[in-house]
Amino acid sequence: MSKLYSFLRFPSSITTNSRTCLAASKEITTATSHKRVGSEDKEQKRMEESRGSYGNESSNPHVENKHVADDILPHILNLYGYRPTARDFEIYAPNASFEDPLMCARGVEQIKSAFYSISKVFSDAKMIEYSVKENAVSPGKQEILIDNKQRYKFLGRDIDMVSLIRLYVEDGKVVRHEDCWDKEPIGNRDTIKFPLVGLLKEKIRRGSMLVTHAMMGFGKDPTSS
Repeated sequence: MSKLYSFLRFPSSITTNSRTCLAASKEITTATSHKRVGSEDKEQKRMEESRGSYGNESSNPHVENKHVADDILPHILNLYGYRPTARDFEIYAPNASFEDPLMCARGVEQIKSAFYSISKVFSDAKMIEYSVKENAVSPGKQEILIDNKQRYKFLGRDIDMVSLIRLYVEDGKVVRHEDCWDKEPIGNRDTIKFPLVGLLKEKIRRGSMLVTHAMMGFGKDPTSS
């Protein structure tokens, strides 16, 4: 009888064990689900932090993300586009500087002369390719990098030049503009091994700028036709 009683109890034992296993399985599934959700939350947070590292991303989803470069870039394209206007130079602070391997301009008037002179040498000019990166340096200060290819037409021939433009911006205004041809540092006392050679190159660029400035009417805006 005891064996028969044990045999009759066996199915009940199976049912009880099955329920126990099912409950344990649900606990494991729930724990796994929580773990997966936690991982997704961490990944989402990581992606949001990564997006926020570009420029001045807004943390408010109802405010459209805005970069300083959005306002400056159209004017830069005009400056390198053969026919700049006086309004395009409003992106510069009054004491801004511009430098490339040929010239070193100080102040907006000299910067005007540097870009107005392009149309006197070339029959056409434009920036045909570019990519922009904006870095937040500190509150109110940004660095804008424009990796680009410029095309100039001289005596009927197209001349392409790769460059890296560096714009240093404070309170929305460009305070320093560097155009590094072939993406190489501009030669000066800080970038050349022999400081005296670098100083000589600085003097030559300043002299070239002053001559150009005089030839262009000291930054006089051209009259609209």
